[in-house]
Amino acid sequence: MTNREFIHMAQTITKAISSIHINDIQQLAILMHQIATVQIDRYMMKVYLHSVQGTLKEPNYTPIEINRSVWPIQVQSLMLTHHKSTTSMEIHTEEEQTTCEQLLHQHLQDMKEKIQDYEQQLNVKKQTLNDFTSNAEEMIQSYVQMYGIKQLKRKRDLKVALINYHYDSELLKRQYLHEQPNQYQIEIAKTISDTKRELEKARRELLELKYRVFYNKPSPSLDSIQVSIPKVDDNNDQRSIDKYKKIIHRNKLDVMATKILEAETKFYQCSTIFDNELSTMWRNHRELVKNKGMPTKLTDIVDQRLKIMSDRWRDIYIYRIQCFSLTSYYNDIDPMLERIGFSSSLIIDTSHQLIPEQLKLLSRGPKHVPPCQLSISSLNQSTDDIIKKQYASLKHQLNNVFSKYHVNIALSMEIQQKINDTFTNLFSIPIPSNIQQRGLHEKHLVQSIRFAFNKQNMILRRTADNKNTFYLGNRKEFEAKAKDYLMRSHDYTVFLTKYKCSELKEMIESMNELLMRLKTNKSITDNVYHRLLIDASKVKLPYLYFLPDVSKDNEISMMPIITSESSATWKIGKYLNDLLRPFVNKILQPTTFRDEPDFIQKLHQYVHIDKRLRATTLFCTLQISNYYALDLHQRMIDTVGCFLQDNLLSNKLEQLTIQTIKNLLHIYLYYNIFYYKNQIYKMAKGSPTTMALSETLSTIYLFVWESRITKELRSKNELFGRYKDQIFFTWNNSNEKELCRFLQTLQDKDSPIQFQQRIASTVRFLNVHIDNLKGELSTRIYHQAMMQKYSLPYVVGHSKQAHSDWFRSALIRAVCCSSSVDNFHLERVTLELTCLTNGYSLQFVETQVEHFFGYFHAHEMRYSKDPTMYDTFRKNWFSYMTMQYELTDKLHQFNDKGQLIQLNYRYEHGPRCEFNEQFHRLWSHYFHQHPTLSKEKTKVLLTTKQQHSLNTLLAEEKPTNLIQ
Repeated sequence: MTNREFIHMAQTITKAISSIHINDIQQLAILMHQIATVQIDRYMMKVYLHSVQGTLKEPNYTPIEINRSVWPIQVQSLMLTHHKSTTSMEIHTEEEQTTCEQLLHQHLQDMKEKIQDYEQQLNVKKQTLNDFTSNAEEMIQSYVQMYGIKQLKRKRDLKVALINYHYDSELLKRQYLHEQPNQYQIEIAKTISDTKRELEKARRELLELKYRVFYNKPSPSLDSIQVSIPKVDDNNDQRSIDKYKKIIHRNKLDVMATKILEAETKFYQCSTIFDNELSTMWRNHRELVKNKGMPTKLTDIVDQRLKIMSDRWRDIYIYRIQCFSLTSYYNDIDPMLERIGFSSSLIIDTSHQLIPEQLKLLSRGPKHVPPCQLSISSLNQSTDDIIKKQYASLKHQLNNVFSKYHVNIALSMEIQQKINDTFTNLFSIPIPSNIQQRGLHEKHLVQSIRFAFNKQNMILRRTADNKNTFYLGNRKEFEAKAKDYLMRSHDYTVFLTKYKCSELKEMIESMNELLMRLKTNKSITDNVYHRLLIDASKVKLPYLYFLPDVSKDNEISMMPIITSESSATWKIGKYLNDLLRPFVNKILQPTTFRDEPDFIQKLHQYVHIDKRLRATTLFCTLQISNYYALDLHQRMIDTVGCFLQDNLLSNKLEQLTIQTIKNLLHIYLYYNIFYYKNQIYKMAKGSPTTMALSETLSTIYLFVWESRITKELRSKNELFGRYKDQIFFTWNNSNEKELCRFLQTLQDKDSPIQFQQRIASTVRFLNVHIDNLKGELSTRIYHQAMMQKYSLPYVVGHSKQAHSDWFRSALIRAVCCSSSVDNFHLERVTLELTCLTNGYSLQFVETQVEHFFGYFHAHEMRYSKDPTMYDTFRKNWFSYMTMQYELTDKLHQFNDKGQLIQLNYRYEHGPRCEFNEQFHRLWSHYFHQHPTLSKEKTKVLLTTKQQHSLNTLLAEEKPTNLIQ
């Protein structure tokens, strides 16, 4: 009576038929359930009878006469219970056979009478109810079937399948013995059968563990990790509870990772044993070992039994996995216990009244895209109209490309038509109804969440760590922290206390006047002048917003983000970055780490080739805390000027003199403004982090600053390198105290650089834990305690494709950064669980992992812990990364020369990969001899543009202002 679905169904009936009480409906449902239950039991009894009679299946044509009667284990137990048999032997006497059949017939008759009795009670009950209708009966019957009988039928179907497998296997065993095998042939068949059984069992246990994570169904044994969680009333308690839950999430997944590694080891051992036994059998046969041959008839029977065994365990596995998706899976667990699963992609920092379904959607993260947004918003439009909308952006981009490269009009129209036809043919497929229904459901959920946010004064933001994680907080508290950050910061000054369009226009006129002076002085060409000229009507005033930084324990800090696209300084910033970046990268390449694998390769060079690592070698890391606001604008401009003077052969970089570059930098840095809470601010230090030039300028400034370190290290052949705001170097010159004194001198001379240092034989750099173990190097992947270990990254573009690329890169990073095979496998499983707990299917994960190991034909490395094999595997991936760096450099060269064409189209559903392949095929066909658009001259990147993500739909519209 407490079941929610039953109450809903019963209330629907009682509203339509007021004379019927909910107790009457319950009695009817119980009788219907009892009838169906006995019918299922009777069906199973018939199957048992057929197996006992030897008529479970039609006999295949064979000249061999064997006994086809097989007693299932359930029948043997039944006979023993009724004292009709004193043995569980496979072959039974005629008397036992007759007695058994009689007993089964008697049970069938008893069940038939029981069904008739229940049916009579049901009819009587229905007759006593006035106004009881067939519609009401159908509703009760549907409820009973859905919530009571459906699961019983699934269990019945599995039992029937297992009885059939047992029946077939037993007959094959008898057929095998009928061939009069010798002792070796009997023993080898049993050994192979036993090892195969253990192999299939180990395989299914391994897969089941992974599916538990995918379906968020932790084993009840993991509940020992948690204790009861008290109810909370205020935000501070809520924050503590959420932190507590995150710890449990992580601990449970850590335990699952260990269990999966153990299951993998068991599976690999069972696989090895089975393969060895099978290969031994065939080797003995081929080498004509005496009395160890295997006739074809016997091997055929062995193969059939092995297939039956695989099919049997597959069906058991499918049944158990399907159980994970049922809401009633934990009915046998204490319903009062608040169970914590594996998913943890939502950080809750406020009290709320959101329902579980809303929280579940938010847990999908900011990059989740509710399906069918375009189709749902265009329900009254035809498929052709929807396809035109999806193709429109690509059509426009292609027209611009063909116009820019002066492609013949007739040819361009032909190419457009071909691509359009291909697009229409591939994407004019109906979207499955279940996906459409999910899209509608999520649309309504999004609307309800928006309403809840407004009503409960909550704010939603993605986290500042670039993880696919949402932060849910109290709006008032969040904005108070943002205001406090802005008041304390020395990086910004108030420019205008009120938004005044006239003064902003005057600023743009001033910028254009400075550009005109440069043109008049011949410092820039007419072409560059017109390229940089600012059109006030197209300028968007940048705005400031904040993301929560959750990396610190018991503290939520603010990270400012200033938009920059279409700002007044956007064109100048892009032009300067395109000019400076290739030159700067070339100068800084020897002291720059591209990523973790590049860092590890250079560290290996230092340790294993140069032989510089000693037992006393120290590692030092510096974390620059003010990376994007290093100094005042004029000092930044002067530093860039000095850098260019020191590294250019003349006073020019391409068309521009150093002074002209400094003048353009002056315009760029001093005119960066942004809008926040009805005030206009100027940047006193640095520039927006969303502008690529900001990274380039910080890189130049740090290169000049760090020259004192590199000068000291160069003479000692030490390793030095930097990745953005993180520096790493080795030190053999003296002890830790002297190194500390040396670093102190870098901060004593009025240096604006702020950094935190760590000096030890064990340090963490990027995402790598580095150990100097008395002269032996040990490295592994490092996960910060406060970071979301099992969260996906926040990516740009098509989520699934981007996460697929990330997963592969993360696997490569794992093998390059893990010096031991055990640490590699632990990190690999961690990455697999990260994908599974965030909703990616096991098929997605397995496909990626198989491709990763198959790339160098090292499938055995998937489960092997052989250190020699691992070293070879690891070296292969280091070589692969070297080639990837070369390809990346070529891609940058294409971009620097204006030979990179980036295209995209709106994507919702359909064969994306197939269209991309056909597009590139058409492009190559038409332009293979084109002087600028051929494959050799131009790189074409085709990507998809998805509909709005949850971040766009829920994380508030950011204010935009046109200067006009």
